[in-house]
Amino acid sequence: MTNIYRVMLGRKSMHAADCFEGNYVGTDFGIHQDLTNELPDEWREFNRKFIPTYLKIWPDKSKVAAGLACGAIWTVSKGLQTDDVLLCPDGNGNYRVGDVAGSYYYAAGEILPHRRPIKWRDQLVAREQMSDALKNSTGSIGTVSNITKHFKEIEILLAGTAPPPIIVNDETIEDVATFAMEKHLEFFLVANWAQTELGQQFDIYEDDGDLVGQQYPTDTGPLDILAISKDRKTLLVVELKKGRASDVVVGQTLRYMGYVQDELAEPGQTVRGVIIALEDDQRLKRALSMVPAIEFFRYAISFKLLRGAAED
Repeated sequence: MTNIYRVMLGRKSMHAADCFEGNYVGTDFGIHQDLTNELPDEWREFNRKFIPTYLKIWPDKSKVAAGLACGAIWTVSKGLQTDDVLLCPDGNGNYRVGDVAGSYYYAAGEILPHRRPIKWRDQLVAREQMSDALKNSTGSIGTVSNITKHFKEIEILLAGTAPPPIIVNDETIEDVATFAMEKHLEFFLVANWAQTELGQQFDIYEDDGDLVGQQYPTDTGPLDILAISKDRKTLLVVELKKGRASDVVVGQTLRYMGYVQDELAEPGQTVRGVIIALEDDQRLKRALSMVPAIEFFRYAISFKLLRGAAED
């Protein structure tokens, strides 16, 4: 199956023009060696080998930042398959569309030396045409993001027609209206994190001022929010239920927690989880009663209508 990725061409698309002219995408992260014989089929194997290399180059970085960097290098260099489709920001509010045209090559001494050849289409997708869900996915922090879950909408956009307001591709979604609302809630929660109860104890994970903890990639998909306690001793996985079946969201949260424990936690750090939903869900609460490492939070939304004075 063809996958679709959003790939950044340098910080704030600073290398976009070079990539478009040179027909490639690439990564750097300070690892300047030919990786032709260093790209296993499984990204975890690559990370296990190169995270220590990355941390030696960047000793002030965390394992969270190292995991993002090495994961991006592997995904662009090996994970992208020929004929996969890329959406790459051009720095002007549009996304250039390209198709992966070949295998990894190393451009020694050049910018973004870990490269893949790309056949760029004469086609742009305007960000303003995207649904909020797709805007959020394409706007996520990080070099590369798998946005294949938005395949239907992207297919419609590439055909030059406007997509419907809500497209749901996940068969585990039980409540489409709640799903749509909680996609917005995630970004509201991030923007207002400091004012929440969780924000009193935890900070969303940052790296060089970027909130890398939102939609942090794992081997079972991106987790909603990765936070860290203010004393740096606890990593917190935060998942919004997003209309999903209770058993699905509990299982997914546990898988994310296992990934964070195995791949990201520093010695002495513990991992906890939080699930946030609109309503008290008896099935969810029953399940969590047997999983003390995960807490349940219910959110409430309120608004007012204020009568305004009529203008003369």
